Amino acid sequence: MTSEGRATQSSTDGHDGRGEEVSWGLVLVAVVLLLVLGLLGFWLDVYYRVSNRFGAGVPASGPFALLFLLAVAATWLPLGRRLRPTRRQLLAVYTIVLVGAPIISYKVMTSMLVHTTIQRYLGMTSQSHWQDTYLNLIPTLLAPTDWEAVEAFYHGVSEVPWDVWWTPLTVWCSFTIALAVCSICLMLLLQRQWINHERLTFPLAQIPLEMVVESQAADGRPAGRLTAASVFWLGLVVSFGLTALHTLADYFPAVPAIPLGPVRVMDYQRVGPLAGLDEINLLFFPWLIAVAYLIPKDLSFSCWFFWLVRLSLHVIAIAAGATPQRPAWHWVSEFPAPLFQGTGALLAISALAIWSARRHLARAIRIAFSRDSGRADAEEPIPYRWSLAGFVLSFAWMVYICWLSEARLVVGIGLIAYMLVYYVTWTRLRAETGLGFLPYPLFLHQSIGVPLGGGVFTPREVIVIHAPHWAYHGGGNSFEIVPGNALASMKIADSAGIGKRRLVFGMGIGLLLVVVVGAYVTLTGMYRYGFLNTGSRSIEHELNVYSTSIHSHFLNPGGVDVGGTIAMGAGALVTFFLGAMRLRFWWWPFHPIGYLASNTWLMYLYYTPFLFGWLAKTLVVRYGGLRLYRQTVPLAIGFIAGDLLNEVLWGIVTLVTGNRFIPGRLW
Repeated sequence: MTSEGRATQSSTDGHDGRGEEVSWGLVLVAVVLLLVLGLLGFWLDVYYRVSNRFGAGVPASGPFALLFLLAVAATWLPLGRRLRPTRRQLLAVYTIVLVGAPIISYKVMTSMLVHTTIQRYLGMTSQSHWQDTYLNLIPTLLAPTDWEAVEAFYHGVSEVPWDVWWTPLTVWCSFTIALAVCSICLMLLLQRQWINHERLTFPLAQIPLEMVVESQAADGRPAGRLTAASVFWLGLVVSFGLTALHTLADYFPAVPAIPLGPVRVMDYQRVGPLAGLDEINLLFFPWLIAVAYLIPKDLSFSCWFFWLVRLSLHVIAIAAGATPQRPAWHWVSEFPAPLFQGTGALLAISALAIWSARRHLARAIRIAFSRDSGRADAEEPIPYRWSLAGFVLSFAWMVYICWLSEARLVVGIGLIAYMLVYYVTWTRLRAETGLGFLPYPLFLHQSIGVPLGGGVFTPREVIVIHAPHWAYHGGGNSFEIVPGNALASMKIADSAGIGKRRLVFGMGIGLLLVVVVGAYVTLTGMYRYGFLNTGSRSIEHELNVYSTSIHSHFLNPGGVDVGGTIAMGAGALVTFFLGAMRLRFWWWPFHPIGYLASNTWLMYLYYTPFLFGWLAKTLVVRYGGLRLYRQTVPLAIGFIAGDLLNEVLWGIVTLVTGNRFIPGRLW
């Protein structure tokens, strides 16, 4: 790890897995708070849809707001000062809530239920010709078949027809729990390699670690409290003020506010080589500039540099006679095929991550099958044997569900394994760089068909591959955040000296309860209000893409996409080359993750904040050295904290007034 990365490490690093265990009473408190936050998440993320990251965003504003309020109470309120929770206790509550909070959100639980019913709803309404094409092929265990039950889900004012929902709800809730267990067990097997051996920086984990500190009470007992660092509070106040005024100005134009973006510099040129430049926008998101400031310079540099390379390739392609297309939305496999390159980079980074951890994984498996299990892995969150058993059993259950849905065994195994490959990459992305909020280059079901062709799958298998689309659409507010949050929680526990074993059990209990409660709350909410009457209609674009993809497959299965396969291979080769050069030469300025980030569609907006963050860090390190950089790290964390508090503030305003104030416009 670079010296810059070490500068962001908490000063409390170095605790082993046998830190101070949390009490079962504290676990119970954390689970109750998780359920309360989940209910708030339904209203803010699903019904009003005023937040992009209350429950499932990166960073997530809901868990952060809970930690902030608990720390405020512990610092200033009489009852909190009397209870005197320690820093470890506050952070333990935060980590348990952090892992379970994403479940009750519009991109997980709501998306799961909508994807379960959307094909039948569309097939029975505006696109009835689907009925003869493939609608009857949908397995009854994956979706309700009663048309009135499906219609009421979208229009509301109805009781839940539980009799038609029991089977698909049981299947998908068990699939969700198994997916959580499988991915988290995989992270538990990898966590020592990434936290202790490779010492990844975990930029977003530094927010709670820097914000909540330990102090001595009058009787000498330790107590947790908010940091007194003036630069942290300066960053929080500035960021909160800017973002709050920006949101307010959206609704009341007379309010003076500094435009944070997007500020249009150049419109998209539809013809000529300049079409390859896309539209040019300037963004001044405080939280995103702060993330770019915290991550290593070679990474922030690579994000915007490779975006410019991507634009250059588009200009060259158009000049050579290619049809002009917006670079950000270049979904086809014609040169330069950026999203296909990005998918190849994603697979290569996953391969590199597993390869670098091969010795650690081999040792973990040996211990799991040896008589030393329980002693040799005593410092692990749970014994390797349990992690391995949880991984295998949950993986097998998901494959079994695919098999019951009439997919071949090899297809089920390949589908679940490929989903985990995506999760490993995005969890690594978040742990090393904080960039887990970027979307996937290509959806999993799209990338599967590139090298294999759609004709190798039976009609039932096509449906099975598309059915868990809610679990792999990605973008930092989807299911891939669950294992990412679990790994971040292990880092927080490691840095703060929190015992991990009860923490893991607390996460497991919270996840189990939040899936059950989330399914009940979301389903009853949809039948009362109707999906089409909620703020979740923002998911409709994704549903249209999903529906078009599955329908077009039946109309035209297609063969191997040669151009797309070549682009994916090229992306993987470039990533391997960048990784090898970075390991061999200390001065090498290009980061392979920056290449991946530049080949996601959202980077057309995000590359300017990365440029600003890189420039600020370069100037600070050049003229003030690492000492000045360390002193300004709390300022950057304050920028992130202020933005998160603004999101929560407008959520509260929405709940009180019933009007949708949307700080998510900053995204």
